[in-house]
Amino acid sequence: MNEETNKIELIGTVISIPRFSHSVMGENFNEFALQCGRLSGNDDILPIIISERFGIDLKVGDEVFISGQIRTFNKFDESVERNRLILSVFARDIEPIYEKTEDKNVVALHGFLCKNPIYRTTPFGREICDCLIACNRAYQKSDYIPLIIWGRNARMAKDLEVGDEIFVNGRLQSREYIKHFESGDITRVAYEVSVSSLVPKNIEKR
Repeated sequence: MNEETNKIELIGTVISIPRFSHSVMGENFNEFALQCGRLSGNDDILPIIISERFGIDLKVGDEVFISGQIRTFNKFDESVERNRLILSVFARDIEPIYEKTEDKNVVALHGFLCKNPIYRTTPFGREICDCLIACNRAYQKSDYIPLIIWGRNARMAKDLEVGDEIFVNGRLQSREYIKHFESGDITRVAYEVSVSSLVPKNIEKR
């Protein structure tokens, strides 16, 4: 499966020192946090996975360009006794930026809807639709990526069905939320692609 089915490009600031994440077939991978600013003035804090083979000594405050894919996997959460979807950015290329430039956060996905859309409106009448798509990659694996869709795109998305093929463009964003447990509240971070454009494929043939 062509990697163009799942592509992300980021320019941002390293805000944590890379730490060991995992090893695959003798290759070690590290994880660090990248801060990307929004036009609104808010920041997205995104988890980046990078191979040690790049040989880059990253420091807090470094600005970098990253090109890669959004990757997901399920991890068992003992607090709720079920799996949670863990999302990160897998860096295929990383380059240092030596002159200050604008942050960048661009996502392009081609996938298949794997859950029924959840459509709602805010108290102020803004339309929102939550979707989950599967983007296929090599070795018969898939990444399951949450989408949040707004406005007229949300109206279009609410009529999609499981299995529909779609193309989306947007940005990867982070969002804090409070999870309530009997033992107390816990602050967690969710990651989702905020969709700026959505194109269903062959829906008109129904």
